[in-house]
Amino acid sequence: MSRLQVLLVAGTHGNEINAPWLFDQWSRNVDLVNTSSLEVIKIVGNPKALDLRERYLNRDLNRSFRSDLLGTAIGCDYEVERAKEIMALHGESGSSPCQIAIDFHSTTANMGSSLVIYGRRACDLAIASLIQFHLGLPVYLHEMDSSQTGFLVENWPCGLVVEIGPVAQNLLDIRIVQKTKLVLEACLQEVSKVLYGQAHFPPSLIVHRHIKSIDFPRDVDDIPIGCLHEEVQGNDWKPLKTGSPLFSSLTGYLEHLDEREEVVPVFINEAAYAEKKIAMSLTKREVLPVQENWKEELKQLVQN
Repeated sequence: MSRLQVLLVAGTHGNEINAPWLFDQWSRNVDLVNTSSLEVIKIVGNPKALDLRERYLNRDLNRSFRSDLLGTAIGCDYEVERAKEIMALHGESGSSPCQIAIDFHSTTANMGSSLVIYGRRACDLAIASLIQFHLGLPVYLHEMDSSQTGFLVENWPCGLVVEIGPVAQNLLDIRIVQKTKLVLEACLQEVSKVLYGQAHFPPSLIVHRHIKSIDFPRDVDDIPIGCLHEEVQGNDWKPLKTGSPLFSSLTGYLEHLDEREEVVPVFINEAAYAEKKIAMSLTKREVLPVQENWKEELKQLVQN
């Protein structure tokens, strides 16, 4: 039988505390989470940041898995060293290698429960299709954004991010914990079905493909001159058409969407993205037929 190991990561950002709390409770009660008989390794991505309840110490850990950073000498920022450590332990060539990585996050945006995949790797698309069919979760396909790279899950043969929200940073919310547990168990159940030849793939995968991220409008001093319009705030996954209001202010400022096609905003007003000058990301809904090579590559990864 396969020597499959699944890496489960919580606390990649230290102020996202619900998934780490679930992992802690799970460590105290090994029967708390149904692993569908899979061998799993669960870790806290950024334990020092979690202790401080800060997003990170020196740099965003979830942007620190770039090949140029992983290849640097000792003495780098803590997050780069932590990325190297995780790879040395559980990377494909690590001392206890994992084939699949699932990274659990929470968001202040009204994203609900959703999946994020990076690019169009066959295994990622295949597993996302199974989980979407199981739970009906929306999928954010993040690609073609050179300003946002170095994500943890990109360094495993198969990997995806789970986002659960909305919840404030550093706020423990049992509803978020329960939703995290639900998605975690569904992910493992679907991987287990692939392992034992019982997976039933849907005919298609619905994704929201990343187009671009946009910032708040700013003045010459880099101060925002507009807030998100009330019709946009909190309406993640709801389509916007050309001419829809985006930003407004108390002084009458108003900015409208100028995209030619209907777009779907995600991560609207995510608190953690303020430092990245992202007010929201715009996506386009696409339906992708589930390809045979997606299925075969995932089966080979899991079963070999």
